[in-house]
Amino acid sequence: MTTLLLHPPAVKPAEPPLGPAILLAALRRRGIDARMIDANLKAFLYLLQPRRLAAAAGPASSTAVKRALRHAPAALALLRSPAAFGSFPRYRTAVEHLNRAFGVYGEGAERLSLGDYSHGTLSEFAPADLERLSAGEESTLFHDYFVNELLPQVAAMKPRTVSLSVNYRHQVLPAFELAGLLRRWMPGLRIVGGGGMFTSWRRTLREADLRFSAFDHIVFGPGEELLPRIISGEGGPDYFLEEGSEIDFRPDFDRVDLKDYFSPLPVLPVGASRGCYWQRCLFCPEAATPTHPYAAHPAADLPDLLLDLRRRNGTTRFHLTDNAVPVAALRRVAARRADLAGIFWHGFVRFEPALLDSGLAEGLAAAGCTMLQLGLESGSQAVLDRLGKGTRLEDAAAILERLHEAGISTYVYVMLGTPGETEEDAVRTLDFLEEHAARISFLNISIMNLPRESSLVGEDGGAEIRSSALLDDGQPLGLYRSFEPATGWGRGEARRFLRRRLLASPAVREIVNRVPPWFTSNHAPFFPPST
Repeated sequence: MTTLLLHPPAVKPAEPPLGPAILLAALRRRGIDARMIDANLKAFLYLLQPRRLAAAAGPASSTAVKRALRHAPAALALLRSPAAFGSFPRYRTAVEHLNRAFGVYGEGAERLSLGDYSHGTLSEFAPADLERLSAGEESTLFHDYFVNELLPQVAAMKPRTVSLSVNYRHQVLPAFELAGLLRRWMPGLRIVGGGGMFTSWRRTLREADLRFSAFDHIVFGPGEELLPRIISGEGGPDYFLEEGSEIDFRPDFDRVDLKDYFSPLPVLPVGASRGCYWQRCLFCPEAATPTHPYAAHPAADLPDLLLDLRRRNGTTRFHLTDNAVPVAALRRVAARRADLAGIFWHGFVRFEPALLDSGLAEGLAAAGCTMLQLGLESGSQAVLDRLGKGTRLEDAAAILERLHEAGISTYVYVMLGTPGETEEDAVRTLDFLEEHAARISFLNISIMNLPRESSLVGEDGGAEIRSSALLDDGQPLGLYRSFEPATGWGRGEARRFLRRRLLASPAVREIVNRVPPWFTSNHAPFFPPST
């Protein structure tokens, strides 16, 4: 075998990774012998083995931990069964048992949950920490899995190239440890790093010519064209590589065992587009430093892609992973509703006025749309205009109503603490949520993290800022920056408002309590609220 694609821990093991599956399909179409290992899923399963849990917990563990360990096998079985969405309380208890079980790992500094991994003394944004992990001077709680299971498996495959796809900050530390182990175990191996995290560091890495000893190349953006060239020896001597002219959308999940994932029914990720077609939201990294050039799958081909994946993989449920599914794709899916009977899907869309077109919402529901995720961000029109959302609140209200009438669940995202926001703006957000609570199925409320390149804190940002500094401990690879607003309403005030006012609202609290713990939007389509 020439090439191995690795998806490192630690992210929610609810569905297989899309990026490596697209690369796998691209390589195989070119006749390149390639395999994919979802090391994220395998690591979670390794850590969930009863004897390892017992050893990590120790004899002095609490009653709650002992109960969680005792019920963990049955909890996982329930989570992988359609019986999970027959009872939300049983589901929630199973998830809590599993999450508490994973919490036994880590020695003080490390924390592992079903949706997060963090290290108290190492930062994913500190190059020195990343080098220490690569050199074996530090390790993560995934070390035993890497050494005892993954590395022997990789060595037996004898690949010449290994590509690590790192798309989330929780993957960074384990990925660098894994890359260093691969380098020491197989000195002649070519190791390539790619994915959204590396691409988000593109400017910093290039300007500082900052290189990582465990990687032979870092690929920014799509890898469908560059990785085959690297494998064939035509990638050239450059350490940093970037070429986005060829973007694929068809993944290869043919050898994936879908029943292993933590999901009541198998779900496959698929995309109708990459990047964001709007790219004007000033709070979003896709506007400041996009990780992908925008490209869309031909809208007319999306229904056939879903049908082909159902035929090849035997699954009827899909997660459209787009930043926002293009309106043209939505219309084509709705038009093919008869062909798509028996298929179910969910994904992100913008509050586009097109969703109010006669028959579109009903057509989407008939074509299998179970849930749409929508970024409202604020119930204040002034805040939305300042953020560059391009959303009118009257349209958002009408769309929520139309989707509710069509039987499509809505997962709404709200963000407090944006530059220039006032307490009055936050109150308007609360008012909007309470007024339209009956039309909102699920709700995510967060405090804004401001991208370091965002123009919201620049001269034209429209908000008076007293001071601004890097977050993420001031590390050079940090993605966000803090700010102190001149208005006196900042993240701290927004956080108190969230706790004391928003979550104190019975209507808001009822929506928030419907959200599946830890798996959130991944599992929300399995639990549509009763109407």
